[in-house]
Amino acid sequence: MPTKIEIRNLRKVYDTPERKVHALEDININIEDGEFLCLVGLSGCGKTTLLNILAGFVEITAGTVNMDGTAITDEYDKGVVFQEYALFPWLTAVQNVEYGMKVAGRDQKYPPEERHKIAMDFLKLVRLEEFADLFPHSLSGGMRQRVAVARALAFDPQMLLMDEPFGALDAQTREELQEITVDVWQKTKKTVLYVTHNLSEAVFMGSRVVVFIPNPGRIREIITIDMPRPRDALSPEFIGIQRNINELIRDW
Repeated sequence: MPTKIEIRNLRKVYDTPERKVHALEDININIEDGEFLCLVGLSGCGKTTLLNILAGFVEITAGTVNMDGTAITDEYDKGVVFQEYALFPWLTAVQNVEYGMKVAGRDQKYPPEERHKIAMDFLKLVRLEEFADLFPHSLSGGMRQRVAVARALAFDPQMLLMDEPFGALDAQTREELQEITVDVWQKTKKTVLYVTHNLSEAVFMGSRVVVFIPNPGRIREIITIDMPRPRDALSPEFIGIQRNINELIRDW
């Protein structure tokens, strides 16, 4: 696959009033077009900092980040999904999805009827078309997060950035959302960067898993998950990969 994002010699130091915080050092990685890349590691190892750099929320201290061969800017189309649902409570599910297209300038490209159709198509993709007219307070946590995923995808972003999006959900709902997200990724062919503390989740969802270690945050190893989908989380191969990642995080 061609390279979508090329990160070279990336360094990030936060200059706080108390002291300098060395968040990332010597990050080098190519993110392939259409891959599902997971970042794992202990808290404070720089995973979310890297995601925020790619989202345009944080400036780099040194190094380069290129998309499709040119320097990345905060103006490129990206969808971002956080652990908090961040839905507008006064808008219905379908209106929330449509709003994502409006703020991305799609209201000028598509007439209202077409925006509504696109929003409904994405709600159908995340299996929520029957709940399109409900407000967020009437939806479960898992449903709200599916609306957030649909909103992030509806305006056709170049990349989808997800930061612990299912961390607040119960185990059963989380597993359901993992399966739905992988299904949506396979259908949309989007490039996904996914931050998680859950190693099973990373092995289940990721094409590759980047293992970070802290102080400062740096990459210890990048593991290709060469398992057919759908993946069996109880298989010896799956458990073996998960155990290997855990050892890389803990023993360094």
